[in-house]
Amino acid sequence: MTCILLTGSSRGIGAAARTALEARGAKVIGQSTSGEGFGTLAADFRDPDAPHQLWDAALRQAGGEIDVLVNNAGLFDPNPIDQSDEDWLQGWEQTMRINLTASAQLSRLAVRHWIERGTTGRIVHVASRAGHRGDSPAHWHYAASKGGMLAMHKTIARQYAANGILSFAITPGFTDTAMAGDYLDSRGGEGLLADIPLGRVAEPEEIARIVEFLSLDAPPSLTGATLDANGASYVR
Repeated sequence: MTCILLTGSSRGIGAAARTALEARGAKVIGQSTSGEGFGTLAADFRDPDAPHQLWDAALRQAGGEIDVLVNNAGLFDPNPIDQSDEDWLQGWEQTMRINLTASAQLSRLAVRHWIERGTTGRIVHVASRAGHRGDSPAHWHYAASKGGMLAMHKTIARQYAANGILSFAITPGFTDTAMAGDYLDSRGGEGLLADIPLGRVAEPEEIARIVEFLSLDAPPSLTGATLDANGASYVR
């Protein structure tokens, strides 16, 4: 049975991914800030020690071996540039810690875990279209965090493929979650859909299917790849 540590598992893409992975027979250890729900561990990534504590708790729950890490947890709070210096910096650093630093800490622990045991492993990074094309004037920090995640993903893929450690990334555009819904409302609602040739935002289940594929089925030669899922609103 494949054991997967999935962050941000309580709602949206994470909840849909958990359902998809468990339907395939995987053992999923989830994470949320509060830890609500069966098989879900509490970890508040604003705390620098939380990722390490989460990893240790997940290893105990997994019986000592984790096969896949899915970095899905994220924060998407606006951070306008006309805030005070202190508030703007606090917003920047909190988003970086949750979206990028915690993912880096967990990825490091996972890579070390697999190397020490001489086993293969997979990391799936749920990044964002914003990591390629940027985002709104109030979301510099979010775009930068996801761009950093993509750079980290590429580095892991290139450096550890010979060890059988694979890295994949997904860059969704707008997805029908509470987080994206608030953003759409703040930017004019349905008018923003004009930027999406598909004419709609993605469903969480669509992104979850990609998470499932990369976690369980993707061939090793796909390591290093970034899969876009944005309705052709950004093409490379």
